[in-house]
Amino acid sequence: MKFSRLFIPTTKETPSDAVLPSHQFLLRGGFINQQGAGLYNYLPLGKIVLEKIRNIVKEELDDAGCNEVQLSFVTPIALWNKSGRAETMGKEMLRIQDRHENDFVLSPTNEEAMVELVKNRVKSYKDLPVNLYQINTKFRDEARPRFGLLRGREFLMKDAYSFHASKEDMVREFDLMEETYKKIFTRLGLDFRVVDADSGAIGGNGSKEFHVLANSGEDTILVCEDCSYGANIETIYESDDEVDSINELSYEELQSKEVTQKCSCGGKLYFKKGIEVGHIFQLGDKYSSSLDAKFQDENGKPKAFEMATFGIGVSRLVASVIEQNHDENGCIWTKSTTPFMVDVIVSNAKKENELEVGTNIYNELKQNNISTILDDRKEKKHTYGFKMGDYKVLGFPYAVIVGKKLTNGLVEVVNRKTLESIEVALDSIVEYIKDIVKN
Repeated sequence: MKFSRLFIPTTKETPSDAVLPSHQFLLRGGFINQQGAGLYNYLPLGKIVLEKIRNIVKEELDDAGCNEVQLSFVTPIALWNKSGRAETMGKEMLRIQDRHENDFVLSPTNEEAMVELVKNRVKSYKDLPVNLYQINTKFRDEARPRFGLLRGREFLMKDAYSFHASKEDMVREFDLMEETYKKIFTRLGLDFRVVDADSGAIGGNGSKEFHVLANSGEDTILVCEDCSYGANIETIYESDDEVDSINELSYEELQSKEVTQKCSCGGKLYFKKGIEVGHIFQLGDKYSSSLDAKFQDENGKPKAFEMATFGIGVSRLVASVIEQNHDENGCIWTKSTTPFMVDVIVSNAKKENELEVGTNIYNELKQNNISTILDDRKEKKHTYGFKMGDYKVLGFPYAVIVGKKLTNGLVEVVNRKTLESIEVALDSIVEYIKDIVKN
């Protein structure tokens, strides 16, 4: 793709309400724009990132034996009345009526709808287990939507629901999904922790959260310095007021706060800030019983399904990558999430030789299956400095600069993460890029 043909409305202005780096840089880089409170549009670059993350999630779930479906975003409220959650979800659940005054909700999650889908269709223990997932729009009417994609009202979520003949098999699937989630977040290039968590409004008897470590995270977690144990502080402290007061502390303030509890392994626990990007729950028969969803067991008797549910905030991951990977200049995308791996910057596109060389490099990289964008902009304002400013805020991993060094048969390669540059011979630039992209 060429800059001159792609809609990338970058800006140097930072909106006054954008506090977090991800919110600031995703807006400034033209990845997203705000439609309303907690509502965001994805522009071309943002949509590329979103789809890359979605594809990684899908690939790992499919490999684990899950089946993708897509449920209606609008759900009859009658299902929520059956489960008893119509009231417990409170004002976060947006209720609507159609022209016939039938009541519906904009789905904040889909346990009830998925149970109805399986009910009377999976009739025997021989048909189990089943794990169904979707990557679909959700809506939660947050009282204080803020922090951009990290706390929006409308968002893209992966929600999966598994059905089992026994608790033992449900736990087996729960453990499989924990490992699958680890693969997903590792592929995304994220530093994350798995922590014990409170089940909250979803219910059930056991749950784990997946947190991307970031100093700007809203949640406070405890991790062990000697083992893999971690926990959300909600599971450690009984008082909601105490939990809220700790969560309000900055990362720097937390470092001076002593943790009196010890890990079961004897190791010291310490505070970290995290962004919750995934949550898995052992539901038992909470929803299957309330919705009368049963199958015939080995003895021919009706039995409620054992269930688990598994969520990933797909759109939240777009922001989480940047919260963990940025500098004062802008985004620094991981290789698996970047819209383009290489930005070929033609210093002065009005010079025919520079534009020709840049175009040739761009075409050769594409032929080698390296995602590349060509900055071929020619307007007066599109100086070398302007283009480099855009490169820094957009955060593609590498830039190839075609400019003054060309007279000596050289181009310049910039590493976005370090901003270090190196001169490379023009005739070996493609091979050089191929090598660094692989590492």
